[in-house]
Amino acid sequence: MSIRSLLEELSARNGVSTSYRTQAGELLTVSDDTLIYTLRALGVDIDVEPNEDELTFALYKDYVDRASRPLPPAVVSVEGREAGFVVHVPAGSPAEVRIVLESGEEREVYQDDNHSPDVEVDGQMWGEASFHIPGDLPLGYHRLVLEEPAAECALIITPARLSTSDEWLASPQAGVMAQLYSVRSRHSWGMGDFADLGLLAETLHREAGASFLLINPLHAAEPVPPVEESPYLPTSRRFINPLYLNVESVPELERLDAAARADVAELSEELRVLNTSAEAIDRNPIYALKLQVLHAMFTARDTAGDREFAFRNYCRSQGKALVDFARWCAREELKTYAGKRHALEPTEEELSEFYMWLQFLCHEQLAAAQQRARQAGMPIGIITDLAVGVHPGGADAEIMADYLAPQCSVGAPPDEYNQQGQDWSQPPLHPILLAEAAYEPWREMLGTILDGSGGLRIDHVLGLFRLYWIPRMSAPDKGTYVAYDFEAMLGIALLEAQRHGAVLIGEDLGTLEPWVQDVLASRGVLGTSILWFEQGDDGNPMPQNGYRPLALSSVGTHDLPPTAAYLRGDHITLRERLGVLAQDPESENAEDLQWQAGVLRRVAEAGYLPEADYAAMAREERGSLTDLMSALHAFIAGTPSALTCTSLVDLVGDVRAQNQPGTTHDMYPNWCMPLCDGDGRPVLIEELADQPLFRPVADASRR
Repeated sequence: MSIRSLLEELSARNGVSTSYRTQAGELLTVSDDTLIYTLRALGVDIDVEPNEDELTFALYKDYVDRASRPLPPAVVSVEGREAGFVVHVPAGSPAEVRIVLESGEEREVYQDDNHSPDVEVDGQMWGEASFHIPGDLPLGYHRLVLEEPAAECALIITPARLSTSDEWLASPQAGVMAQLYSVRSRHSWGMGDFADLGLLAETLHREAGASFLLINPLHAAEPVPPVEESPYLPTSRRFINPLYLNVESVPELERLDAAARADVAELSEELRVLNTSAEAIDRNPIYALKLQVLHAMFTARDTAGDREFAFRNYCRSQGKALVDFARWCAREELKTYAGKRHALEPTEEELSEFYMWLQFLCHEQLAAAQQRARQAGMPIGIITDLAVGVHPGGADAEIMADYLAPQCSVGAPPDEYNQQGQDWSQPPLHPILLAEAAYEPWREMLGTILDGSGGLRIDHVLGLFRLYWIPRMSAPDKGTYVAYDFEAMLGIALLEAQRHGAVLIGEDLGTLEPWVQDVLASRGVLGTSILWFEQGDDGNPMPQNGYRPLALSSVGTHDLPPTAAYLRGDHITLRERLGVLAQDPESENAEDLQWQAGVLRRVAEAGYLPEADYAAMAREERGSLTDLMSALHAFIAGTPSALTCTSLVDLVGDVRAQNQPGTTHDMYPNWCMPLCDGDGRPVLIEELADQPLFRPVADASRR
């Protein structure tokens, strides 16, 4: 066999794509160099320039390793399904397997015929036996136990379909999406916090009838300033960013002496001045001051009271993962401030306790915000967001190193959305090592995130099926796709959502195969539909009745300028100004005008705009902004989608983009824009209902 043929077979065994189709349908062949690099990143023992003998031996080793493994890494199945699996035992030995349920009850497995020949491995003959599980096992995390040779593996039974999705299909709901850091109240310390989250949810339900509030990821950033601005590049996905803590809501504030409380009051007045600024939010000084007060409150806390008991219970519930994360944070703080403190240096153990306490506060305040949302009348409440991955130098990258492939970076190939491709710099989860760990890191992370929320949006949900791996420090077009066991990744997400009574939304935009959306829909996971991107089978903008029922549909997304700016072409002019527009701007503008005209015709067909020749109109001739915004949002509200969503920036006429994909912070202040009106004036939560666009757009968005 040729080197290419051997590479293709070895890649197939390890889930590495040797070719893939672009968003435009073009078939691209992955280079030998990329295949070799990716296989090595997965742990396949081959040289950087392997010959045929080396590749042949790698294939043989893969075969004998599989043939002598007693149990698979994990067996993941769907309720009601009699899933099969194989075990390997020394030839001639009986294969005795049993099921131990979460409850401790034991169940039988059933053996099937298997006439596979024995295999010799290092002088030992191994036989193979086939089994299947009964179809009436309960949902949960169970175990398969092999008697001899003694071995165990996880048996995970997942929901066939998420029940919450059918609930909202029967009773469609409308909500609002917002970037929490950008939304401030009169009491904020310069940026949005957990108290603002609860107030915002309550206000949006009362004034706009919102059933849910979808927010940006709340994942932890660096433990001390400077911190990463992007909520999609966290240091840890499992734990929460203390930057969002509302300091004045922490009960331990009352334990400070009078002078210290006066200092905090003075500090809060100084920071509240920032709420009236339209300048980009600078997280670092805000966080530094919050940490200063939080350290003082931690020192003053009652270590023998009820709250300390609750804190210790929280720590026990989070186990070793919390301890490891807190120790990492402590080490980072000690490195950052080494030799700079005038007071006595705290120990790593003392700082670790502090960072565990911060997570306790975050858990407490986020739960309070969700409770406030539900008590206000929101049937779903807060929907949080799961980033694709983590910062390569962060806590998870170090603590979870055994489950990552740091030699590669997750990204996206070039497409119409970003013509140069994207490198998100995040080390991907290693699909094989993750399975070997019975998906425990994935399960624990999802369970923690879903605590205190009514739903979860999974950014780039394609990542549960395959991820685009780029050799680190290479161009985005040099990557390839690596497959994941989607039955396991998706199934565990469903199981955790089912147990938390939460809805799951998959961001399924970009380059993906249509069957992925079919799988998600069959399991009750909502897809994502964006007005400007949706098209029918004829290639024209999607008619209103053509939208997917099982979807979260909206006019825009955080990766586009607000609708008022999009209508005037800012998504083109901004990219041109920043140098990330690959196409000629005049051609891009002409194509976009034509497409927008088609969308507006669809809106007119549905009765929300007057019939007109929108293709012949310049952008500024289409009518009043209020009428356009109301019509677009009414169109989305009238789709069959189970959930529809209005962006908070559209309710106030904001025009500044929160994020421009493909740029760095020195090019554009991504994820730092405070909520403002169309004239650039800051808008506080208490002022939302007074904005000219708020009532018309909110009324148009109701279901």
